[in-house]
Amino acid sequence: MIDRIIELSIKNRWLVLWMTIAILALGFWAIDNIAIDAIPDLSDVQVIIQTDYNGQPPQVVEDQVTFPISTAMLSVPGAKNVRGFSYFGTSFVYIIFEDGTDIYWARSRVLEYLSQLTDNLPATAKPKLGPDATGVGWVYQYILTDTTNQLDLAELRSLQDWFLKYELSALAGVSEVASVGGFVRQYQVEVDPRKLQHYNIPLKHVLMAVKKSTSATGAKLIEIGETEFMVRSQAYIGDLDDLRNLPIHKSKDAPPVLLSSVADVHLGPDIRRGIAENNGEGETVGGIIVMRYGENAREVIKKVKERIDELQNNLPEGVQIHPVYDRTDLINRATENLTVTLIKEMIFVVLIILLFLLHVRSTLVAMIVIPAGVALSILIMYLLGINANIMSLGGIAIAIGVMVDASLVTVENAHKHLERLKEGESRNTAILEATKEVGPALFFSLLIITVSFLPVLALEGQAGRLFKPLAYTKTFAMAASALLSITIVPALVVLVLKGKIRSEKKHPVSNFLILLYRPLINIALKFRWLVVIAAFILLVISIIPISKIGSEFMPPLYEGDLLYMPTTLPGMSVEKARELLQQTDRIIKTFPEVENVFGKAGRAETATDPAPLTMLETTIMLKPKEEWRPGLTPDMLIDSLDAAVQFPGLTNSWTMPIRTRIDMLATGIKTPVGIKILGPNLDSLNNIAQRIETEVKTMSNIRSVYGERITGGNYLDIDIDRFKAAAYGLTPGDINEALMAAVGGMKVIDNIEGRERISVLVRYPRELRDNPEEIARIIIPAPDGRNVPLGQIASIGFTKGAAMIKSENARPTAWVFIDLKDIDVGTFVENAQEQVVNNISLPQGYSLVWSGTV
Repeated sequence: MIDRIIELSIKNRWLVLWMTIAILALGFWAIDNIAIDAIPDLSDVQVIIQTDYNGQPPQVVEDQVTFPISTAMLSVPGAKNVRGFSYFGTSFVYIIFEDGTDIYWARSRVLEYLSQLTDNLPATAKPKLGPDATGVGWVYQYILTDTTNQLDLAELRSLQDWFLKYELSALAGVSEVASVGGFVRQYQVEVDPRKLQHYNIPLKHVLMAVKKSTSATGAKLIEIGETEFMVRSQAYIGDLDDLRNLPIHKSKDAPPVLLSSVADVHLGPDIRRGIAENNGEGETVGGIIVMRYGENAREVIKKVKERIDELQNNLPEGVQIHPVYDRTDLINRATENLTVTLIKEMIFVVLIILLFLLHVRSTLVAMIVIPAGVALSILIMYLLGINANIMSLGGIAIAIGVMVDASLVTVENAHKHLERLKEGESRNTAILEATKEVGPALFFSLLIITVSFLPVLALEGQAGRLFKPLAYTKTFAMAASALLSITIVPALVVLVLKGKIRSEKKHPVSNFLILLYRPLINIALKFRWLVVIAAFILLVISIIPISKIGSEFMPPLYEGDLLYMPTTLPGMSVEKARELLQQTDRIIKTFPEVENVFGKAGRAETATDPAPLTMLETTIMLKPKEEWRPGLTPDMLIDSLDAAVQFPGLTNSWTMPIRTRIDMLATGIKTPVGIKILGPNLDSLNNIAQRIETEVKTMSNIRSVYGERITGGNYLDIDIDRFKAAAYGLTPGDINEALMAAVGGMKVIDNIEGRERISVLVRYPRELRDNPEEIARIIIPAPDGRNVPLGQIASIGFTKGAAMIKSENARPTAWVFIDLKDIDVGTFVENAQEQVVNNISLPQGYSLVWSGTV
């Protein structure tokens, strides 16, 4: 069969050549259109449920939202892990699915189970699915600046939320545009309780009146003069005076009481859980482009940049958009590096063939076969939807050395036959015999090498996602080489092998090498048992260095940018977070290797960012290495930055953007190594985490270690005395409702202003709700008309509690973050496990899980 294919290929050599040219053309087309990224997407298929439960503390969020959702999601088909996060006012539940699960099938299953649960959640808790993106979907980030200083942070945030966000979200491949930083505008109605008492108006009347203050409706049609007119009533709030002049009460023989008579109405900022800062110069407003699952990162970023350039002309004068993170540079560096490597390999192979055969025409075989094999491999990658990245292209690079074997062996054997060619014998016949002599052996040897990487395809999890692209492309390349070895190679040998063929005996390079290795071969054959014994001894000795080699799942990939992610103690205020963020950014920006510093405290408005306010996240864009100080390496730069940014209460962690996103999605841990303590009691989890932190700190090769203070949050607890409340006819629900409106404030309604939606908040003034004494004076209206101060029916005091609650498969957890220095992950974990197990005993019902990319 193989011989017949070789004969047909030689007989129809021009057809085979044109088919090869067609493959080359299709391959180059695939190169231009294939999805390109820096590394394979190692993230699991995930579905995120975000539930906003405004104003509620973490324990309430956990009990009423996160726990019910987490337990329901445990039974979703294909779900292998359910991770919960309960923060102030927000719940996140991450459902991680088994390998091979279709993301949109997973989303539909989650929606199905969530629909059965919605009725059991609080009325004000609104769950929604996060974007159809992965943990590494943050491909581009930008900020807005105003060179004229005419727009404040609230106006820039409105520009981002109601203009740029929707324009960029419409682009193909963009799953979400997340806003971060600035202030969200809000109509704030600060009600004076003393004035309410004066007019004898309960707070709920104010809430009802405000709720009815903005609306629009239609009243079908009327016909006038044979023309239809659509009837509509527009009663949106136009300005603050519309709210101020809102009547809230009317008594007989008295003018109506207006809202301005009992409240101060003004514009203000909504509560913030995220801050953005740039270069230590002050707060800013930013946007994050979240790429849709499976899209082409480079093309998505390209479209975003082009659209931003178009939108720049539509922005107010002086407002500019500046990138603060762009993955394009990393993608280009990774692909260009491998592309250059592939070209160098091809050139080197051609030169080797030329050196050993001393025949220019013979090198043409390799010059055509190698690009054809690469083109065919990339074409198959494109058809199967495999991205071009550092691993998939690396598989081709590995294969090139073997791909050339077929052409080299065939050409060399043809040379031998042509050397022995007698006068009058056909050259084509000699070449046919030469190719048929080695063709079958070459074909099957290449097939053996082709299947050698197939076991890699059995890998699962992150290992499979990392190495499968390499195995696929290596297999494609070798299969293409096997096919070409019996088709285009024989055809090319007939076409190009012309002219005088130099005898190997007259070849100077071959003669020189034969003189070198022939004595060694003779010695090895003469003392063959000694050679075998020596080889066995070397094999045994090699066990010693192998046993001392560390282990790590993925070698560090220098991304060209850094991510600084310190963790602070819980309970930090927004203003303190802003101050720390600006101070650290300003120090980092002073380093000459730093191009730009974009800092974020808390979370962006996206379900893919479940960051508490205590987590600072600074993206550091570095200049090209050519502009660095001589001799400075990335590790040395990180050490210098770490020494410069030392603040009390900050536990530093240095990593890179993509690596961090991968680690956090796989394990939830942002550092290379982490420890999860699982158990039922939060106080015990907190104590165990701190004990482990103290123990691990004594180890070497530690840059930082931090055990979460999960019960370090500050609470002002209000304990209702049910007996006293019942004496006034009050239920706990009545008291809580009044408390929520007075202190936390109630978002009564959203006002529509063009395309913007601005919420209306009703609450007490700050000076009447910012300390326990004033809170104790909050009036609770009783059913009989009496006004009862809160302090008469409840006790008020400060306590400590959960600042945030995390769970794994509905079990509460505490995390310990460990950042390493000058050690591989495998060796450290092995040493740390021994030390922790020997020195820390866990209570019954508690367990440890070591997390990290080992």
